[in-house]
Amino acid sequence: MDWLTLRRTPEPEVMDGAEEVEVYASTAAQSYLEAIDNTLVDHVARLGMDSGRLLDIGCGPGNIALKIARRLPQMQVVGVDFSLNMIRAASAAAGAQRLSRQAEFFSGDANRLCFPDQSFDFVLSNSVLHHLHDPLAMLNEMARVVKPTGIVLLRDLRRPGRLIFPLHVRWYGRHYSGLMKKLYTDSVRAAYTGEELAQMLPGSRLSGAQVFYHERTHLGFVYDGRTGRIT
Repeated sequence: MDWLTLRRTPEPEVMDGAEEVEVYASTAAQSYLEAIDNTLVDHVARLGMDSGRLLDIGCGPGNIALKIARRLPQMQVVGVDFSLNMIRAASAAAGAQRLSRQAEFFSGDANRLCFPDQSFDFVLSNSVLHHLHDPLAMLNEMARVVKPTGIVLLRDLRRPGRLIFPLHVRWYGRHYSGLMKKLYTDSVRAAYTGEELAQMLPGSRLSGAQVFYHERTHLGFVYDGRTGRIT
């Protein structure tokens, strides 16, 4: 690691405090996060799978899962999160939006999913990887539960270099304040670089995935089983 590289500082695996749930589901946070979330929903739609079963791992309060349910009405959406408080918030939101028949939410561990092998057409994870102490366990679980011709899409924050970090979090976190600003700063510091993600994938069952970058703030990978094979 050279001196320009910002050392990664992991975050806690579970965000279950009532205050954390509230701040992520708050109107103030969502007014800015909605546009970011919409780009991920657009990415899901562009991949061309508009029906079947979609699993959202680490769904939080269900914002993205419910957006997908509205965007793709033929898709049955399942969300899992380790936090019971997040699941309660997601289930309540599904009921309020009259999407309970299309979107279900369960408490679950990303490292040990309770679903059978090959049980989903699309497996999604957003901003979860940087929380995990053993990211390969989740990647392998994503590979296990997706169908051979299914799609796996992961997106997360992107950690900048040491010199850029202060300006990065000040500029891209300018819409946040208080606890939300702290959570964002901590998440960016805990995120991976593109090089780290590319080095991680060959050791997983998603070794054929392609890394992508979304603007200066996010990165991720796509594995499309329609054009490849999960080993």
